[in-house]
Amino acid sequence: MNSKFPNLLKPLDLGFTSLRNRVLMGSMHTGLEEVKNGYTRMAAYFEARAKGGVGLIVTGGISPNFRGWVAPFSSKLTSKRTARKHRLVTNAVHKYDTKICMQILHSGRYGYHPFNVSASSIKSPISKFKTKALSESAIQSTINDFVRCSKLAKYAGYDGVEIMGSEGYLINQFIVKRTNRRNDKWGGDYINRIKFPLEIVKRIRLEVGKEFIIIFRLSMLDLVEGGSSWDEVVHLAKELEKTGVNIINTGIGWHESRIPTIATMVPRAAFSWVTKRMMGEVNIPLITTNRINTPEIAEKILSDGHADMVSMARPFLADPEFVNKAMSNKPEEINTCIGCNQACLDHAFKGKVASCLVNPLACHETEIILNNTLKIKSIVVVGGGPAGLSYATTAAQRGHKVTLIEKSNSIGGQFNMAKKIPGKEEFYETLRYYQVMLKKYKVDVKLNTLFEPVMADKYDNVILATGIIPRKPKIKGIDHPKVVSYIDVLKNKVNVGSSVALIGAGGIGFDVAEYLSHKGESTSISTSSFMKEWGVDMSFLARAGIEGMKPSLSKTDRKIYLLQRKNGKVGAGLGKTTGWIHRFTLRNKDVKMINNVTYTKIDDKGLHFTRNQKEVILEVDHIVICAGQLSNNSIFESCKLVNLNTEIIGGAFHASELDAKKAIDQAVRSAAKV
Repeated sequence: MNSKFPNLLKPLDLGFTSLRNRVLMGSMHTGLEEVKNGYTRMAAYFEARAKGGVGLIVTGGISPNFRGWVAPFSSKLTSKRTARKHRLVTNAVHKYDTKICMQILHSGRYGYHPFNVSASSIKSPISKFKTKALSESAIQSTINDFVRCSKLAKYAGYDGVEIMGSEGYLINQFIVKRTNRRNDKWGGDYINRIKFPLEIVKRIRLEVGKEFIIIFRLSMLDLVEGGSSWDEVVHLAKELEKTGVNIINTGIGWHESRIPTIATMVPRAAFSWVTKRMMGEVNIPLITTNRINTPEIAEKILSDGHADMVSMARPFLADPEFVNKAMSNKPEEINTCIGCNQACLDHAFKGKVASCLVNPLACHETEIILNNTLKIKSIVVVGGGPAGLSYATTAAQRGHKVTLIEKSNSIGGQFNMAKKIPGKEEFYETLRYYQVMLKKYKVDVKLNTLFEPVMADKYDNVILATGIIPRKPKIKGIDHPKVVSYIDVLKNKVNVGSSVALIGAGGIGFDVAEYLSHKGESTSISTSSFMKEWGVDMSFLARAGIEGMKPSLSKTDRKIYLLQRKNGKVGAGLGKTTGWIHRFTLRNKDVKMINNVTYTKIDDKGLHFTRNQKEVILEVDHIVICAGQLSNNSIFESCKLVNLNTEIIGGAFHASELDAKKAIDQAVRSAAKV
């Protein structure tokens, strides 16, 4: 069969070995590295991706010593005893024609512990701990630790290592003036500052031999003041090639950079232009990365000459069969990563095991088992939102006879509103996936149908995924004509006036504010518009891509007020890794964020409230209620009387805040057991 993706599926010859395709599963720290039975769980997790067809896997970051820990007692490789445990992982992957490299990551000043070190004693803005500058002897010792770690990785059965030299970790901290203020041979001019990475690679190659893959993750675009210039990046790339690196992987941005690089509002393949600039400067393969989530995008990157290989990390959380589905010319069956960060990065930064909003099986392969059912049941799922869709497709995949009943004229529920938010267009992909799965697994979908409790006796099991209803706060005048709900705005397309107050500053309030403040085409669709909006110089005349540049966020024509009762930071409950982006964009659009509010009344003048014992009137055209929701489970008891096997899932079960992650996870786990 001729493939739609010839460049993506083409083997890559490295001389002493080859990769079966041009797809790298990029490094992600999942938290499995530190949990009980972690190596067994990692083996299952990586095996699923190897079985799914990926050419090369890079593990999550493993520290070469305790000072390089990301956090206390995080994963490190310093002994043969630990290396033997890693063989569970390498043996599982090598059942298939897939190579696996271990990433060696020294966190440097990013280490969230009191032992962290760096090139200079400059505290990180994202860690509360002070940083100690490495002495000359400590530098030599650290280099030796990198070498030892590489040798142990080879002993453990890995096909190679990736040296983490980007994202602002230790090696990157030596390379740039921002964090390297030394005046010895490891600091000062650029030639001295890059001695550290070059010495690491040189000594590793000497010890592991020629037939061992060394990938260097090079920070090609630092996106921080005091980062590398483009000429410096090219110089280091050429020196790395001379020193024995087989592949250079592209690193984009530092963790402390105030420019989004992988969140859902970032355009697809937004940074492949950076890798393209490097093409031809070196004679070893280059990998490009960031927000590549479909085989079509990956194929275009390769066919346009932007890179020799593409790295996709989170897309393999979303769908381990990504490559096999592309190979079978069935890309429509891929469960696409939506870049939400909610279950992957947010979990990782909270010290929790990572997973995936659209695929709860990710990192939980040993505990959620989707076996074919031994007893086929007739199941009705009421509600076609995230929970209902997940339950219906999972149960049907296992062999049950499933009917999905939805009262509206389309599936999707809350996803149909989320997809309308500028920067959240990826939800269209999730809906496409579910539509394909419903058809593939022959789910009988009945739209425009109201489920009555008397219908419950027709089925073996009744699953109520009836979602939520908006909460109506008790405020005098709440039924005033100026008042509308977020559903009225996002779904029913109510015309909102030129001034508006939003009651509630959770995820819904921020989404509505983004929706109402946006002008023109979504910048998540246009790379050039996105870079202009955030102040990134695509010509790379500006050092690190940003020095001297200013964001050009478009102001809103509306007066928008975002209010919350709590006295803390507005939007404090937003995603750990994306909340700052939402706050930043709205502030730059002049959206006023007001906390510590006590609502008094709503009348013809507008919204009355008190704050710090002062009475305030917002003379606005509309007040949008975004104050949470209640479970819509009113028919549960009636259904239970008719059918004891009635279950509630999703928002109908728990609706403190709209949470598709919890809804889908609960649905899949329940459907796995029915």
